[in-house]
Amino acid sequence: MLEAVVAIAREAGLDPILAVVPAALEVPGDVVPVRNDDPERGLSHSLRLGFAALPGEVEAAVVLLGDQPTLPVAAVNAIVTARGSRPIVAASSAGLVLPPVLLERSAFDAVALIHGDSGLREIIRSNPQLVRQVPMDTVPADVDTPADLDRLGSSGSD
Repeated sequence: MLEAVVAIAREAGLDPILAVVPAALEVPGDVVPVRNDDPERGLSHSLRLGFAALPGEVEAAVVLLGDQPTLPVAAVNAIVTARGSRPIVAASSAGLVLPPVLLERSAFDAVALIHGDSGLREIIRSNPQLVRQVPMDTVPADVDTPADLDRLGSSGSD
């Protein structure tokens, strides 16, 4: 699944590509591994580690989730293209704000305010004036269990 998400990032032209991963997980050679020795602390901890590892010259960061291997590259491109008017750009569908999310450097400090496993959701909900929403036609499937992965594999085999 990580390789699928990395392929999406590559195809969208994101550079550098950082992956926050448990210590034992290998990453593709062109990906910068950011080791998370405490993944049970939730998504917020992973995000803080990832943002802390970004090089100083990075002007914006796109957050992709490793459990969304079917995210269309077009969704990432739409988020990147929408940069400019607000410091956070997020996909939205059916009234929900969802990944991918782009943060301009001016919004990187927001990552320090999040806790638990909710990611950037609360920051985005609490600060709509900072967020440009980009409507998406579909919501990518989350793969959280082996059964989810099996469903993805069987959805195209009819």
